Amino acid sequence: MEFDGRIVIGLSGGVDSSAAALILKKRGMDVVGVFMKNWDEQDEDGACTAEQDYADARRIAEQIGIPFYSVSFVKEYYDRVFAYFLDEYKRGRTPNPDILCNTEIKFKAFLELALTMDASALATGHYARLDKTNGVKLLRAKDAGKDQTYFLAGLTAAQLEKALFPIGELEKHEVRDIARRAGLITAGKKDSTGVCFIGERNFKKFLMGFLPAQPGDMIDTTGRVVGRHDGLMYYTMGQRRGLGIGGMNTGSGESWFVVGKDLKGNRLIVQQGEHEELFSTALKADRMHFISGEAPARSFRCTAKFRYRQPDQPVTVTLDGEGAHIDFDSPQRAITPGQWAVLYDGETCLGGGAIDEVRPLKALDKKLFSE
Repeated sequence: MEFDGRIVIGLSGGVDSSAAALILKKRGMDVVGVFMKNWDEQDEDGACTAEQDYADARRIAEQIGIPFYSVSFVKEYYDRVFAYFLDEYKRGRTPNPDILCNTEIKFKAFLELALTMDASALATGHYARLDKTNGVKLLRAKDAGKDQTYFLAGLTAAQLEKALFPIGELEKHEVRDIARRAGLITAGKKDSTGVCFIGERNFKKFLMGFLPAQPGDMIDTTGRVVGRHDGLMYYTMGQRRGLGIGGMNTGSGESWFVVGKDLKGNRLIVQQGEHEELFSTALKADRMHFISGEAPARSFRCTAKFRYRQPDQPVTVTLDGEGAHIDFDSPQRAITPGQWAVLYDGETCLGGGAIDEVRPLKALDKKLFSE
């Protein structure tokens, strides 16, 4: 047993946190369930999805037999996460708010609350493991397909010292089996998908409610206008769907892909087929975060992920002030500024940082960008 005393667990209303709470309870721990409300808005059908999740979380606490509370972090979430999310889109980048949600809300604001409740640790339903034999290390989950260390890469050792991930040693089917055998109402509940506060709603429609759309020309790599875009913020590197130019009779007949953005000219740059312009050989991150507090060396070899669930890619990391240059062993497709490059040494997640610049395999013609 890793902790003595009270354990506060975040109950989201899903099967993972439900099973995690049950596991802790069966270990004889003093468990308290807390539902976090981070977003206050109805979905497209006019229903507040948080209300259903809250009801499920409360019922789970009753079934397991643990105290249950609710806390609102709506203001903290807007100020610390959503404001950053909007600012990144204004800059033409594609942010990952789920990472910031963990660093600023779940393992900061929520952890601080848990400690005021005399808790010795904060538990969540994340698929990840911890090694606390010599300091603390964040390890990949047993279930590689569900591993969530990518989203936890921004945490510090101090935060992880107070963390518990009860389902990190389990496969997803084992988690559902535990919930099913206990008769928990969430045993068959569908996993949530999408950005944390948007869920499965239409992303473009959601974003339009906060940032005004600025339509403009869509051009190919020769500068030829091939269509119109709805607003640069709605598109990301490598995007193929939703461009509206698949039916053109000219060209090779291949699919079109986003390969760049002319922010000053408000033009989206696309390419027919996946060619060199879509690939990169290196990236730069202005600020790198290491979970242990320091990098393994000024220059070192490791593997990296540039998006969630991407297979590990071998890289060389060279520190540059607070940031780093990351060179790829092989060209990588659609590396996207705003997303995180997360580093691994075998099973250990070292940390990561937001991608600021990429070095393309073949640079776009400078004439495509407004002065």
